[in-house]
Amino acid sequence: MRRSPPTPTRRGPPGHKQASRLKGTGLSRERIVGAALAIVAEEGLAGLSTRKIGERLHCEAMSIYHHVPSKQHLLDALVDQAIDSMQWPDPALSPMQQLSASMHAYRAMAHRHPALFPLLAVHRLNTPTGVRFIERILGLVQAVVPDAQQAARQFRILGYFLMGAALDETSGYARGPSAAEPVDGAFIARECPRLAAAARYFQRDEWDRTFELGVEALLAAVARDGMS
Repeated sequence: MRRSPPTPTRRGPPGHKQASRLKGTGLSRERIVGAALAIVAEEGLAGLSTRKIGERLHCEAMSIYHHVPSKQHLLDALVDQAIDSMQWPDPALSPMQQLSASMHAYRAMAHRHPALFPLLAVHRLNTPTGVRFIERILGLVQAVVPDAQQAARQFRILGYFLMGAALDETSGYARGPSAAEPVDGAFIARECPRLAAAARYFQRDEWDRTFELGVEALLAAVARDGMS
């Protein structure tokens, strides 16, 4: 019995398989930012690279630059994404209530992105998203403190507290760098009795209470400025 010759395999131009694979990934800026956030959460900022993003999204690392021009653009996008994740308060609330809720929302955002927050804390926030965020908070402060100079100073003070608290809770305390030869509990009990007595209030289960005290004190100062 005569058999028909096998049908020849059709071959596309060089690289067509790679192009098809990349096309099928549905690569987008949103997917890239999402993958980058996941990598930062797992490995920290030092672990972020386009190679790892490409592995996670099943694409070539260079294809990422079609959507995000540079590493700095990617870091800006991560900061913007974190800021955009903040839960803003109901505008029907009073400005003071909105300020309090916004401070809590900022802290919650930092805890959602602990590995990213050290970058966010020192970022100039000079993207459109960043400056709009600053403008919104300034508007809340100025709704309580009409004087522009005092409002600006109160805004900065709130920022000092929020960034310091969030950095301490997400990256500091037991997570920070340690001395080569740290002192032990016996040394602290013997040499630093005040620190030994206060140490229990530095623990994680006390953070909420301490944060609330700080918010109350700062907003009381804002309110006093508003009445002066």
